[in-house]
Amino acid sequence: MRLLLVEDDQLIGESVQDVLRNEQFAVDWVKDGDAASRAVCSHAYDLVLLDLALPRVDGLDVLRLMRQQGVSTPVLIVSARDQVNQRIAGLDAGADDYLLKPFDLGELLARVRALLRRGASNQPQVYASGDVRIVVDSREALVGGKPVQLSAREWSVLLALLKRPGALLSRAQLEEKVFGWEDDIASNVVEVYIHGLRKKLGADLIRNVRGVGYMVPRP
Repeated sequence: MRLLLVEDDQLIGESVQDVLRNEQFAVDWVKDGDAASRAVCSHAYDLVLLDLALPRVDGLDVLRLMRQQGVSTPVLIVSARDQVNQRIAGLDAGADDYLLKPFDLGELLARVRALLRRGASNQPQVYASGDVRIVVDSREALVGGKPVQLSAREWSVLLALLKRPGALLSRAQLEEKVFGWEDDIASNVVEVYIHGLRKKLGADLIRNVRGVGYMVPRP
């Protein structure tokens, strides 16, 4: 899953980015409100972690712009603005949760997981092709009803393909689902994940159109 971190404090940003990446999230990090506004309107994220006291454009204005433009991505405000009226303003502007600084990184991760589960509850919970099924809420992958262990990035690639059966997804589209801007991406990394998925789930599940992309067949 791909997250956007909006934080101008270098130490906080580095700590949050590291802990999220350790959980195998792809993380894009921007440090001012103008860059945040451009990012959320041009990329598809699963969650935004948003500071409020930002250079150039205030975080509340970024949030209002998102909602005005119909961006429904879940937003977790992470801010030192601790007054009740400030928290109310953030939630009323469209935030899904509000975490005060300073915070425990474990709690941050728990809130991120909770918001991602909540977002998934509005989507189909099971995707399938042939005898391969994935259950979104529990992050289970099953072949013929038997669980198969996938890495976080294999799961992200498989979910992207199963969400759009019959559609060809390019290597670049799959990379965007798995990696952040700053990740060092080997030229064959998508092929490596596809190879791993085929070994675990069956050679015929994922089809390749050479030079175009990958797909799973329609049910």
